Amino acid sequence: MKTVLMVAEKPSLAQSIAKILSRGNMSSHKGLNGACSVHEYTGTFAGQPVHFKMTSVCGHVMTLDFLGKYNKWDKVDPAELFSQAPTEKKEANPKLTMVKFLQVEGRGCDYIVLWLDCDKEGENICFEVLDAVLPVMNKAHGSEKTIFRARFSSITDTDICNAMSHLGEPDHNEALSVDARQELDLRIGCAFTRFQTKYFQGKYGDLDSSLISFGPCQTPTLGFCVERHDKIQSFKPETYWVLQAKVNTDKDKSLLLDWDRVRVFDREIAQMFLNMTKLEKEAQVEATSRKEKAKQRPLALNTVEMLRVASSSLGMGPQHAMQTAERLYTQGYISYPRTETTHYPENFDLKGSLRQQANHPYWADTVKRLLADGINRPRKGHDAGDHPPITPMRSATEAELGGDAWRLYEYITRHFIATLSHDCRYLQSSISFRIGPELFSCSGKTIISPGFTEIMPWQSVPLEESLPTCQRGDTFPVGEVKMLEKQTNPPDYLTEAELITLMEKHGIGTDASIPVHINNICQRNYVTVETGRRLKPTNLGIVLVHGYYKIDAELVLPTIRSAVEKQLNLIAQGKADYRQVLGHTLDVFKRKFHYFVDSIAGMDELMEVSFSPLAATGKPLSRCGKCHRFMKYIQAKPSRLHCSHCDETYTLPQNGTIKLYKELRCPLDDFELVLWSSGSRGKSYPLCPYCYNHPPFRDMKKGMGCNECTHPSCQHSLSMLGIGQCVECESGVLVLDPTSGPKWKVACNKCNVVAHCFENAHRVRVAADTCAICEAALLDVDFNKAKSPLPGDETQHMGCVFCDPIFQELVELRHAASCHPMHRGGPGRRQGRGRGRARRPPGKPNPRRPKDKMSALAAYFV
Repeated sequence: MKTVLMVAEKPSLAQSIAKILSRGNMSSHKGLNGACSVHEYTGTFAGQPVHFKMTSVCGHVMTLDFLGKYNKWDKVDPAELFSQAPTEKKEANPKLTMVKFLQVEGRGCDYIVLWLDCDKEGENICFEVLDAVLPVMNKAHGSEKTIFRARFSSITDTDICNAMSHLGEPDHNEALSVDARQELDLRIGCAFTRFQTKYFQGKYGDLDSSLISFGPCQTPTLGFCVERHDKIQSFKPETYWVLQAKVNTDKDKSLLLDWDRVRVFDREIAQMFLNMTKLEKEAQVEATSRKEKAKQRPLALNTVEMLRVASSSLGMGPQHAMQTAERLYTQGYISYPRTETTHYPENFDLKGSLRQQANHPYWADTVKRLLADGINRPRKGHDAGDHPPITPMRSATEAELGGDAWRLYEYITRHFIATLSHDCRYLQSSISFRIGPELFSCSGKTIISPGFTEIMPWQSVPLEESLPTCQRGDTFPVGEVKMLEKQTNPPDYLTEAELITLMEKHGIGTDASIPVHINNICQRNYVTVETGRRLKPTNLGIVLVHGYYKIDAELVLPTIRSAVEKQLNLIAQGKADYRQVLGHTLDVFKRKFHYFVDSIAGMDELMEVSFSPLAATGKPLSRCGKCHRFMKYIQAKPSRLHCSHCDETYTLPQNGTIKLYKELRCPLDDFELVLWSSGSRGKSYPLCPYCYNHPPFRDMKKGMGCNECTHPSCQHSLSMLGIGQCVECESGVLVLDPTSGPKWKVACNKCNVVAHCFENAHRVRVAADTCAICEAALLDVDFNKAKSPLPGDETQHMGCVFCDPIFQELVELRHAASCHPMHRGGPGRRQGRGRGRARRPPGKPNPRRPKDKMSALAAYFV
């Protein structure tokens, strides 16, 4: 029996598809990477009985990156990244070992069916999967077709079964367009980002951003926000005057009239008009009109409109809204949420989707009435040739979804029902009055039929006071005529919804990437999200955009990126050559980069006005080992130490607190040590600022603290404080945190494993002796007599934290982890203690160690 391998984009998607195709008659088990499951069943394929294996990936299998030295900022000129730097495809998440997993599942299979998302990114992932699986699949016989592509828009029985019955082929051109975009964004973004980050962070201390990034889409997105900011700053309010009249229609009723001239900007002229009208006692009706009008129902919902409404009405950021929509899709509640189309195809089962909502407690009456009276065909929108508009595929309740998922689902469903409803019809009445020589008017609306506004009440026509019945020539007494002084107002900062509209209009990004670009400018501290989800640029964002305008406006204007997007679309359509587009675009940006570098002084002049130099930033913290003067600690991102006397800057670990470490000094370079901490429940370790930036030993890398230092005799090093190999990562070593008392901690120097132990102990130190069972270093623990938990009122005990039963009671148990043998950590620990006897290499099991001891070790990590 032949085997068919089927691959979806996400584990939950694979389970749903397999459940539909197997009718629930399947067996499931976890794959070797632990993240993806494999669902197996038997059925027929191409007219023959086969064994099906359905599994998934977790998004992109591979990612594009530079080779070797080109990933090191200090060793490569950024200009080389445009053409000389070779790239390679690397596993997107090495921990998932996705390529190995796919090869294990694909080995010996005869056919492959690709159930990846049906967009350009999905096509690209198709070929990533094929690159991994084809070498291990059985070879095709002759011209036999073995690669198939399923195309679907929702996780419903009908759509999935229909996709399985009409399999096609993956689109190589669409995959190439994604490859081109990835390479352009990598080369262009990295070159500009590396140059400006190094240049400006080396000069200024209060930029408060760890990365001064540039992106072909990200930067024009920021440009829109700064353009609005500039309009606000340059706005000069103007005073104007309006006339407002009031006429009495009854004893207790009056009408407020609007001046037909609207406003004038000269007070004397306004006063003249007031003088001409205020003495009049009556207002004469000049004309009346009554017209029936309609407010159109909305077009079918696409991604951009969904993101706009989510931000403006639901208070959800674009990226969060997109993630929520994707979850609703994978759970089968809505159709595919990435689409540019606002037009339903003729064969779309609109009634079937509507019937799903017929018993919903919130809109059942509206739906049943539509089904009984006959649905109104949706308005003709734009057909982008991708997926149908976003549509609810099954009914759900607030209790079932909850929170933001329910709010977004409710909007999508109400929008869908509205597209099948009738337009809202209303009667608009207006009356024109003459008071002296001036004309005034008023209008009112009366609902005839609410139509779609019944299901979307926030779109309803606002209720207005009904107008009196009158005809030309009728007169009404004038209540008052007065002159009001007002001022023009500046525009407000862009909302996310307005920014999304601008990005769509100018072709910046795609429906899938627009949320990412907006999120990036927020993460980089270029803009902040204010009340009403308005985007206010920071000083850094403003100066960067003004600097780009000063040097090369095309770097920030949307025109050049829009042109690139058009070329990428031509690649996807097979109308442009991938290599030619890539080469030409890189050549254009390479020239722009060289000009930008040569002209950077122009942007630097703007930076000098807004930011402080390194020497004038920060507070004195620790002494430099070279000049023995205090270095300043710059807390703003990226946090670092700067010695103004030596003009040297030393990077520090990020996302934590830094303080002086007992005024102790490094024995190698005489720099004062500092202590980094991620919080009371997290990790902390001392580090030497110089060693952290200039590794003193060959087996050390840049960015290592004292807990990874292999110095043989320093009291803060791994050699003196290391205990044993971490149970959760292969390369980590558990190290005693000597600053953590009286709530002592042992932490891995590679991963986030932390163990809390020996609370209230007076002293804990790592002994020179090792455990005879597991070879971990022994700990010597002293307790105060009043708080000693040791048996027999003992205050001191030495033992192995992993094997000693007394110590096991003093370790805070949190969760079990995978168990494997423990050993002393790192060569520095073993070689630096002067041991004479031979050691086993790290990672080799000790045959004398009982297995039940391992579980005690694994159980207490948090």
